[in-house]
Amino acid sequence: MASPGCCLSRLPSALLTSLLPVMSGLTLLLATLLLAGAIPSSRAAAVNSCGSVAEHRCDFVCHCGDCSDENQCGYLGISAVLGSPFTCDFEDDDCGWRDVSTSTYRWVRGRASLDSWGTGPHSDHTMGTDQGWFMVTVSPPAKATATAWLQSPVMQEATATCEIWASYHLSGSGLNQTACPTLRLAVAFGDTVVELWRSPEHRAEGWHQLVAYPGRIKGQFQLTFALTQPPACGAVLALDDIVFRNCGLLAAGQQSCGAEESSCSRGSCLALGRFCDGTDDCGDGSDEDAEQCQFFTFCSFEEDLCSWEVEAGQPTWERNTSVGLGTTSGVPTRDHSTNSATGYFLHTVAGGAVSVARLSSPTFQATNSCSLVLYCHLHGSATSSLRISYVINSTEHLVRERTGDTGSCWVRERVDFNLKESFKVLITGEAGSGGSVAVDDLILSPGCVLQQDSAPVALPGRARASNCVAEEFSCDDGGCVSAELVCDFAKACADGSDENHCGTTTFEEGAGGWHDTSVGQLRWAVQRATEPTATALVGAGAFLALQRGEGQMVAPAKARTPLLGPSGLACAMEMSYRLHSGAQGFLAVAVTEHSTDMTHLAWHTRGHGSTAWEHVHIPLGERARPFQVELLGMAELQDPEAIAIANVTFVQCNPGVEPPEAAELSCNFEADLCGWYPDRGSDFQWVRSTGQGQGSDHTTGSGYFLAVDPSAPWSRGQHAQLITYRQEPAAAPQCLAFWYRLAGPQIGTLSLKLQLQGAEETVLWTQRGSQGSVWHRGLATLPATGQQRYRLAFEALRDGFVGDMALDDVALTPGACGAELSCSFEAGACGLAGSGQWHWQSGGTSITTGPMADHTTGTTTGHYMVVNTSKHSLPMGHVATLSSALYQRSAPAQCLAFWYQLSAAAPGTLSILVEENGEQRKLFSISAMEGDTWHRGHVTVRADTDWKVVFEAVGAGSERSYMALDDLRVSDGACPEPASCDFEWDTCGWSSPSDERLHGFTWGWKSGVPLAKYPGPEQDHTLGTEDGHYVHFDTRVLGAGGTAARLESQHLPATTAGCLRFWYHMDIPEHLTGGELQVKLQSAAGQHTAWSVAGQRSQGWQSSTVPLESPSEFQIVFEITSRMWPMDGTVALDDIEYSATGGCDSNLEAPGKVKSSSSFVAEVVVGLLLAVIVLALVAAGGRYWLKRRAQESGMAMESNTPQGFDNITFQDDKVIIAQVPKERDED
Repeated sequence: MASPGCCLSRLPSALLTSLLPVMSGLTLLLATLLLAGAIPSSRAAAVNSCGSVAEHRCDFVCHCGDCSDENQCGYLGISAVLGSPFTCDFEDDDCGWRDVSTSTYRWVRGRASLDSWGTGPHSDHTMGTDQGWFMVTVSPPAKATATAWLQSPVMQEATATCEIWASYHLSGSGLNQTACPTLRLAVAFGDTVVELWRSPEHRAEGWHQLVAYPGRIKGQFQLTFALTQPPACGAVLALDDIVFRNCGLLAAGQQSCGAEESSCSRGSCLALGRFCDGTDDCGDGSDEDAEQCQFFTFCSFEEDLCSWEVEAGQPTWERNTSVGLGTTSGVPTRDHSTNSATGYFLHTVAGGAVSVARLSSPTFQATNSCSLVLYCHLHGSATSSLRISYVINSTEHLVRERTGDTGSCWVRERVDFNLKESFKVLITGEAGSGGSVAVDDLILSPGCVLQQDSAPVALPGRARASNCVAEEFSCDDGGCVSAELVCDFAKACADGSDENHCGTTTFEEGAGGWHDTSVGQLRWAVQRATEPTATALVGAGAFLALQRGEGQMVAPAKARTPLLGPSGLACAMEMSYRLHSGAQGFLAVAVTEHSTDMTHLAWHTRGHGSTAWEHVHIPLGERARPFQVELLGMAELQDPEAIAIANVTFVQCNPGVEPPEAAELSCNFEADLCGWYPDRGSDFQWVRSTGQGQGSDHTTGSGYFLAVDPSAPWSRGQHAQLITYRQEPAAAPQCLAFWYRLAGPQIGTLSLKLQLQGAEETVLWTQRGSQGSVWHRGLATLPATGQQRYRLAFEALRDGFVGDMALDDVALTPGACGAELSCSFEAGACGLAGSGQWHWQSGGTSITTGPMADHTTGTTTGHYMVVNTSKHSLPMGHVATLSSALYQRSAPAQCLAFWYQLSAAAPGTLSILVEENGEQRKLFSISAMEGDTWHRGHVTVRADTDWKVVFEAVGAGSERSYMALDDLRVSDGACPEPASCDFEWDTCGWSSPSDERLHGFTWGWKSGVPLAKYPGPEQDHTLGTEDGHYVHFDTRVLGAGGTAARLESQHLPATTAGCLRFWYHMDIPEHLTGGELQVKLQSAAGQHTAWSVAGQRSQGWQSSTVPLESPSEFQIVFEITSRMWPMDGTVALDDIEYSATGGCDSNLEAPGKVKSSSSFVAEVVVGLLLAVIVLALVAAGGRYWLKRRAQESGMAMESNTPQGFDNITFQDDKVIIAQVPKERDED
């Protein structure tokens, strides 16, 4: 008989990938396979017999030493990226999958960076970045329902344990529509087509996991993914990481079998209990041989009910086929006996006055050797159940119970009866709402002998119906409450019985609501300890332990709670556990949210040799109802009981009860997270950290901060949120100050959001793209909320994949924040107040005439401030002003920098005025500019008190004219000349070009403090110390995602005698000759290279001088290019000086002069040597000069000794460093 096996084991893919950081090579390969169940023996037993490749191609067995006979089979012999065999990750090609669609709606191989931003996944599943590949649907139907078909190559010989894993991603506006869309996986063999899996009705945007089991298939077969979509749905589906596990037949050859095993005809060994069980486990049918199994009683329901009896009533067991039942949710798509939609089985659905359907056997004699094997199917509801009992003297005795949703699959179950009286077998099925329960292939062993003489055993009467109506729960005291209030962490019954069986338990009185949903050879069951040590540690000695299971798959054991929720932000599960296991073993906790069909890993640990009980606190976080906690375990079959859990409790889960720290929003994260809670609904999460090579914290330089890393192997979610409980209404504005870091060559967006109760969330503050490996201060004014409670959330958006974000020292104080030192206008006007004509807008939602794209993001969705200076809006001579709040005078001179854009046709005049004590003075004025690009302006403010800036627009009476502002920034110190920068306080307008689709990379900004994640020189050039700053780029990231990295200046006016001087530091291995640093001039006429140098090993800081000429406005561009990758190296720039006149004749340093990282100290040493020589040659009159020279040298050496700090005073965006010794960050 063919066996379709069992299906849909929702083991989260994060459980596999989360081990990547600590594992490599063979260890990683074994772990990845073992988490799926076991090492495929077909892979382990591969032999080099390539002469038979044509005959055995695509049979999940490597007949060639390099497994090349298993390539282009819908999988590759081994995935170079994932390290797993028989896998297609689509990174190199389509693995032989081909589109067979009959319309323009079709499948293509693509990746996120080739897709239109906003549709399809933002990253693939394999790499977790925008550079990974997948199969994706394109050209969705507009007028009629259409199906896109993706077909595999021809495969052959799948075993009964074969598993098909795949990841799929749904996105688009139509996901919540009733009939939109449906993904199906089907297998075709011979004249039969069988649906293996169908996507659930409820799912959220994101990567989901599917697991299907085709069962034993002899000969050739093909798989097909079909996505059916109604018109105008607009959904996009991507498919990635298709993995075939345990699919190859065991290698032929005689093996030595154990006492509880017997040999198959092929020579492999099989447990005795697996013979004559309706499944071809041997692969050659020898375990199901008709002669060997002639004394077993089989009932496949193909003809009738055999000797089994169905009790009349509703609901009841009905004999039917998948064809007859149609596409009703939850029903089997095939039977077990024939593996086809036309085969028969028994099934029951929810409904009727009675609660269960009952199926009974004839009466059997007393026995010590009767066993029953059956295949059950529970799908569509988490509350469905199947019970197998025996009845003696009208009394039911439960033997085995299954509860929950085991997926669209047939699960093997076996029970043994050792009874001294005659009995009947009773099988009862209860289908939950929206689900069904089915059974097939009931097989009785020869020891089950019919009772011939005495009266048959009578079945027990049905239990008295509850007084509660449908959708209500019957309390133990007789009361009734809504079923939605059961297991919601708050007592609804007067006696609290609605919370009695919800997962909190010591297992002393049973499973406490946990139910086993395993489909493999391991299962969870309540057990009592036999050793005194275990009893003492667990209390009374009861626990939930792994045991041998009866399923046919080699899969982790699973147990689930009932439906829970909703839960609060602080919700956590605590438990004791024992994991006395080898490296193959593991224990994990996952959470499945049924409203979104998303499963996330909450915790896991690897096997170890300890026998001690340990305790763990597992945060679960805020969850919508319904959700389930799932326990997963894997151990060696020889000793499964080595893994157990006990004393499970759920703490702080009631969403209506807030923990004491919920209102503590000011936090330095040194001890904990205060009143901030990570969103546990995504695998992209904030983590409390001390560095990991990213840099030190802000508070002390050696403490904790919060960080997110979008390139972490387990990150696949789109958002990482840090959320608060609802806060009491705010009667007056408050200021939330915090320190943040956005570092890396391709990092995304950090935002602060406010959500009023019952209202949509609003963005209070946002920053996008790399801001360097330094801490910046952020300010956001929280408005008064009246009578409404509110909650806050820091959100990291995963729209960049190389870098990290960090957060520290959050402080909430009364009153508005005042002027923000840095404003991109992405979250609003930053407190700037206009006279009416100024508007805050984006290019895509224009209120008035303005730029198509902003400066910050370079996109139509980015925001800026604009004033329409057309004559109908701002007549000639009329004035529109935009004023800031007060800026604090933090230095004698401060630099106000901004970006502006003026329309081409007579926009009027834009002036910058500084106001002190009500008096204004003009510092800047412009009435025309070249081109329609953003230009940088700056003014040095020398104020005696706090001051504000006023942007003044004066109309010129023209048509369709405007002035726009973006990216305001105030820093200490006088403004440098345009395009000149020592990078100590900021990057002076040097920036990497904005790229909406992330084709480019951003240069970083950092100090010389060594960071493992962001390598660079250990001293800058300006100061010669590790505290000095420079810009840098790590060439390792260059590759398929981009072969160049650009650093651009602001727009500069035309010049005939310009000069560029700069210092650069390169450290690129000589054999990587494809690397080059270039200086280019870019203008409307194009670009040309003015200077270049090939990659080289570190020679310290080197200087260069480049004459510049341009007849029109231009930009200076530093560009790193690579013609081969990966290119392991770094490039840094410092002390860029640009002069527009005078040429380079006055340059005092020859091009290419080397200045090493310790050049300042070297200069001192040279000076001292010269002093000694002079002392030997000069008479006594030169001694005075020598003394002064020695003093100067001593001062120079002292000032150039690298300094650190143990105390930091922060003022806005600068750092004042107290000069005391400091430890380096070596994380």
